[in-house]
Order: sequence, then C-alpha cells, then structure tokens
Amino acid sequence: MSSLIQLPPLALSGGEPAGIGPDIALAVWSARASDPVPPFAVYADAAAWRERAALLGLSVPIEVVTCPGDAGRVFARALPVVDIPHAVGVRPGVPDSRNGGAVIASIVEATAAVARGEAAALVTNPIAKSVLYDAGFTHPGHTEFLAELAGRHFPGRSYTSVMMLAADELRVVPLTIHVALSAVPRLISMDLIVETARIMHVALAADFACARPRIAVAGLNPHAGESGTMGTEDRDIIAPAVAALQAAGLNVTGPHSADTLFHAEARARYDAVLAMYHDQALIPIKTLAFDKGVNVTLGLPLVRTSPDHGTAFDIAGTGRASPASLAAAIRMAAAMADRRRGARP
Repeated sequence: MSSLIQLPPLALSGGEPAGIGPDIALAVWSARASDPVPPFAVYADAAAWRERAALLGLSVPIEVVTCPGDAGRVFARALPVVDIPHAVGVRPGVPDSRNGGAVIASIVEATAAVARGEAAALVTNPIAKSVLYDAGFTHPGHTEFLAELAGRHFPGRSYTSVMMLAADELRVVPLTIHVALSAVPRLISMDLIVETARIMHVALAADFACARPRIAVAGLNPHAGESGTMGTEDRDIIAPAVAALQAAGLNVTGPHSADTLFHAEARARYDAVLAMYHDQALIPIKTLAFDKGVNVTLGLPLVRTSPDHGTAFDIAGTGRASPASLAAAIRMAAAMADRRRGARP
C-alpha cells in the first residue's frame, strides 16, 4: 500500500454556512498538531470563514488557493480555501436560501476536483436540504446528488449510491433511508437487497480491506417474522434474497432478528450489517459511536465521506460542536483513497 503522504490533498465542501460545518473544520485544522489529519482544501467563502474563526476565538489564518493541489504547501501554516463567495452574509444558526447556490457549487466543484485527480477524495460538510430546494436542489440528499455528479464525470454508466455509516465499532447500511416507516415494507425487494449487498461486498473488500466480507442482513419484523407469523416480508423477500447472494458465492447471512444483532459478541461475526430501514441502522451506530461515526458513500468511482451528523443550527458559532466525526471522516477518506491507489496496477 502506498503512503498517505503521497496522496494529493483532500477536497472538503463547505456545507451549510449557517451550520456547524465551518466550526468543526476550523477546529480540526486548529488541532492538527496534537490530532493530525491529512491536508485538505475547503471549498467555501473565505471571508465568511474568517468571520467564523474570529467569532469562535480561533487563530486560523485563511489562505485562498486555486486548487486542492496547493493545500499541501499551505496546510501547515494556514487553512487552504478555494473561494466560493456567498450571495449574502452569514449569521450562525440562521440559514438563508440565497446562499444555496454557493453551497451547491461547493459540492460540484469539490467533486470535480476529485474526478480530475487534483484531490484524493471528497469529504462533505453537512447541508440543510430544505434550504437548498429554493436554490434548485432536487435530490433527496448528498448521496443521490453525488451519484448524478459521478455519472457526469465518469460517463458510460450510471451509478447506484449506497449510504454506509461506519465506525470502529460497527458498519451498517440502511436499505431504505429517508422514507416514512409505513412505506418501508412495500419498498423492500429481492432486487434491491441483492444489488445493495453486492455494492457492500465490493466496497468492504476494496475500501475496508476485508478479505472475504461478511454481511449480516437484518430482518424487517420482530424476530425476523417468526416464520411468517409476524409478517411475511422476511420469509418471502429477505430470506430468498440472502439465498440468492449465498448461491452467488457471497458470505451473507440472515435475516437476523435485529434485537440480537448489535451486541459485542454478534458484531464479531460480521463486517457490516444491511438493515431494512433508517432507524434500524442509525440507532445502534449512534449509540455505539455518536461522535465518531462517518457517513460513507459506496458504489461511486470516487471516495466520499462525511461526518455522521447534521447542521446543528442551535449550536453554530458557539464553539460547542465536536469536530471528532469530521476528523474521523477525513482520516477514513484518506485511508480509503490510499487503498484504492495501492490496488491500481
């Protein structure tokens, strides 16, 4: 495997400017001596980030750069920022949709830098989707938008993106994400389970160095349906999908009763869990690793990670936001990029 020192710097999108994205990125840079991270360049409004640093009482010099490649020579003395000006000023905790265009541009330009090879990987700060819709954002979230951008930069195929939440204690993928719980049973299908598990298998091997990935599939109903007595989805949809994956040679088990799937002894038996819905996946990882979880997008031709939390408008600009998840996301992105780099002929 190649050394992380040889990687290009990372690209960090600025995220929602009225949220805690600037706070945690400034804190990560400030702690680089005692808590080192690979160099990164931020795509954001340089003036707004200078204002936030002053508000937080952080001595963070901001240096405007033209591309992430400049971050390597700058990072030791200043935070490198590719300047993307806002339309209006920023008040912490008070989002303004007029700045939505700059937030979207930050994601687009940072992704393009990774696609061109100027940055090793993409790390995204949290966005507020409701704020961006007035600026023309039409996607359910980051994950789906990045799949579209990947198709622009790597034409010839479409990409199915999968959201994984990852920490040292647990990796978990929700099969369905931001939908009402009442909609989950009709969205579950054999095809979706098989496709998602295959994407997980490839990513666990390529990005997480799992030699023979072990995937545990959670059941939908209590006790995985109890042979159809507590719902038929586990028996009629999930179990046949697991059997198909096993027949294809993948190390997949289930459906498992979710209430016995996340204790320490159970976690030792798999590398990742495929859960059926949002809270079934996120509650255990946020219980085990609330400040250290990382949102990873699987299935893309580029590496993307993000902190596993939102914009936290209520504490933006107060200095109370923990930078731990962003620091973990930066380190994980670099490690994943390094593994992909080392796998190339």
